[in-house]
Amino acid sequence: MISASDVTFYKEHGYLVVPKVLDDVELGRLRAVTDEILARARWMTESDHVLDLDVGHTSQSPRVRRIKHAERAHPYFWHLQRHPNVVAVLTALLGPSVRSMGGKLNIKDARHGTPVEWHQDWAYYPHTNDDVLALGLPLDDMDRDNAPLMVIPGSHRGPIYDHRSGGVFCGAIDRTATGLDTSNAVALTCPAGGMTVHHVRMVHGSDLNRSLRARRVLFYECAAGDAWPLATTSAPSVEDILGQMVVGELSLTPRMEALPVRLPFPESSAVDNSGNGTLYEKQLLLDNPSFVRAEG
Repeated sequence: MISASDVTFYKEHGYLVVPKVLDDVELGRLRAVTDEILARARWMTESDHVLDLDVGHTSQSPRVRRIKHAERAHPYFWHLQRHPNVVAVLTALLGPSVRSMGGKLNIKDARHGTPVEWHQDWAYYPHTNDDVLALGLPLDDMDRDNAPLMVIPGSHRGPIYDHRSGGVFCGAIDRTATGLDTSNAVALTCPAGGMTVHHVRMVHGSDLNRSLRARRVLFYECAAGDAWPLATTSAPSVEDILGQMVVGELSLTPRMEALPVRLPFPESSAVDNSGNGTLYEKQLLLDNPSFVRAEG
């Protein structure tokens, strides 16, 4: 699926776009499964353990910004993270053993879609080494108009920025306070059925979707089999982690590397209507947002 030069590019720049990963039948199935799950949002008045409702949601105009824990929401989502083409990319970048930490399907409706502030995934879940990444499978063509994922090339080799606001972890970077320069940000444009990859320490974010087209992306967080979490609010058991293996074997001897780490504490009390502290609720605590926030 990718060449040695692609691997070198990823290591240097921290991101990669693979144009064709799913065929038309697989993409059609992914869209159908997604539509099936989203259809029940019309009868919902608040978020639950599967659907995270967006700002301005009504039964007449349903808005969903995320399918949470996608691999549990439908067997097809579980299947896709083990798709041969996906596994080929993961093993080229992470090695022969890969563990999935779960997935979500992020949705930005046309002329809406909650923005995601600049952040580093590493701030949420640091590990014993940084052979950790997020891969995205776009359901729609993702171009410069419909709020694509944006990354800052090379930032995965730089500092870990403070993700706190008001003394608590908000999961977002205050550009004013940290001096973060986003002027060289790159939009990860990618056709539907392709794949984006970004390193766990990559600074990234996305704006409101001001276009007439939706932007839906199925994301999975994946780690090398010898990368173990340093901080988590609910520590997984070895049995749970064994069940997360995509390919290869789990190593009970973590590979330790000297890396910059900021633990995601103190935790905020921000939660949605389902009682979950999602990224969206946490980022509302940021004092100086970079993007215009969605309105009802």
